[in-house]
Amino acid sequence: MKKVCFLVDSIFTFGGVQRVTAVLAKELAKDYDVTIVTFDRPDSKDTTLYGLAEAPVKYRFFSYPAVGKKKKQLCKVYSGLYRKAHLQGRFASNLYAHSSFPSELRMALAHELRQGNYDTIVGVHAPLAARLATLMPLLPRVRCIGWVHNSFEALFSPSSRYIGPELKRHYVYQFHKLHATVLLCQHDADSYLAYDKSFVPTVIYNPLTLLPGKASTGNSKHFLAVGRFSPLHKGFDLLIDAFHLFAQKNSEWTLDIVGEGEEEESYRQKIAQYQLEERIQIHPFTNNIQAYYSQAQIYVLSSRWEGFGLVLVEAMAHGLPVVSSDLPTSKEIMGGFGLYFHNGNIEELAERLHDATKIDWKKKSSEAFTIARRFDLPQIAKLWQKIL
Repeated sequence: MKKVCFLVDSIFTFGGVQRVTAVLAKELAKDYDVTIVTFDRPDSKDTTLYGLAEAPVKYRFFSYPAVGKKKKQLCKVYSGLYRKAHLQGRFASNLYAHSSFPSELRMALAHELRQGNYDTIVGVHAPLAARLATLMPLLPRVRCIGWVHNSFEALFSPSSRYIGPELKRHYVYQFHKLHATVLLCQHDADSYLAYDKSFVPTVIYNPLTLLPGKASTGNSKHFLAVGRFSPLHKGFDLLIDAFHLFAQKNSEWTLDIVGEGEEEESYRQKIAQYQLEERIQIHPFTNNIQAYYSQAQIYVLSSRWEGFGLVLVEAMAHGLPVVSSDLPTSKEIMGGFGLYFHNGNIEELAERLHDATKIDWKKKSSEAFTIARRFDLPQIAKLWQKIL
């Protein structure tokens, strides 16, 4: 049986990347010997999270050793020079790959990965995919795959909180080294190809990661939004502002936001400022997110960017019509099904919320189920098997 390893920052915390990685690993464990190597602490292990206890997946916990002060400072100098001077060329990129990932760390991680005698290693997220590319000389005869979850714009736009435009060339150089790089939508693949025509990624959509609960009945008058509370990402600040405008003309509908993160207090302050405490409720993450989908009538995705938008598939699998920012990923997933507003436009979002209360709900719900079936887990797993 072939051995597959997923190298992840975390698997035992709440998050969309963790959930889709866990679900895919469980599915592939039917045909492969699957191990997840994670930077989580061993005491955080909870295999009931995402149903990880349901499959024979192995876990290994890794933490980097310390790097000497002088070595760290030397590496920092070159890394800073590379970013600020916008150095070009593969040689400069490879130097940056080593300076930003000192030998002590490279050797330790390579040693850990060699212990598993894996046939294939999947680096989850762009930074770990790039580091896996750097490790390839130390991992002979291992198929190395990068799985990039952030959108091209989120990674490389001037406002990026993740990487930034100055490292775009570096990351593309590193992805070139990998045996395959998996992206979540064709729009991202087109963006990479427009930047570098010699780089040809593979597109595999994320699968539906949960067993749908009871279908929505469409009579609750609840909007629902789900996601992590991180700055300038899911747009819950925009949604609260838009709901405030919507609520001036509508006194019946309510909004449930399910999630956790650093922005929570600012959301609560905004809700209090608008005196909407009775109509907007914030709920923590839960293993039974299906209950929220089942009780909602309309799903709202207000994100400024998305790598894929897994919540859209989850919502549609419960029969929910969707209001969404006009992200390329949303349009790729839903086509003409979604009720779209221009990304970041609060007034337009408020209008779409109003429009959503007037739709032929049963007709839209039927369409939602049809679209969701395209993201069936066994079907997506077959695409992964082709590149493993």
